[in-house]
Amino acid sequence: MATAPPRRRLLRRPAVVVALAVLAAAVGVGLYLFQPWKLVVDQTVDEAAPVVATAPAPAAPDAPVPPAGPTVLATGELITHEHETTGTVRLLQLPDGSKVLRVEDLDTSNGPLLKVWLTDQPVVEGRDGWHVFDDGRHLDLGDLKGNIGSANYPVPADADLTGLTSVSIWCDRFNVSFGAATLVPA
Repeated sequence: MATAPPRRRLLRRPAVVVALAVLAAAVGVGLYLFQPWKLVVDQTVDEAAPVVATAPAPAAPDAPVPPAGPTVLATGELITHEHETTGTVRLLQLPDGSKVLRVEDLDTSNGPLLKVWLTDQPVVEGRDGWHVFDDGRHLDLGDLKGNIGSANYPVPADADLTGLTSVSIWCDRFNVSFGAATLVPA
């Protein structure tokens, strides 16, 4: 009488089948959470800085002329936290009163659920600064558009910017800052 090879007998055992199913599920969950391919895949963005097509006309002949372009309210240099990060940030006010956070020459790692936040937390170098930005008040300006390049992030018109003194490239999946900048008033 012929017997099945040992390998086939092993795969017929319920415990082995369950263990393989659990292993496959764990690998799937790990891939979903960590998205390791993002470490080697860059997303480049190259948005132009906001400009005004035509200068607005003054309301009255002796009224002050509004600025023809954006006014810089604050600036900052990004420092490295969890991942090597460089670039600059500028908080701009457009002639219509709207505000935009401009991230320029960004170079950081790609990652899962990266966000751009305005926060009230101080920027601290080293590991001590990695996890502080969700401790206080923050304003989520949306998903990071690209981990390399320059992009504009509109600030909601009803946003209270009082006390928001820093910017973080925040990984919402793992609650860690990839990089951050202190906003220095212009």
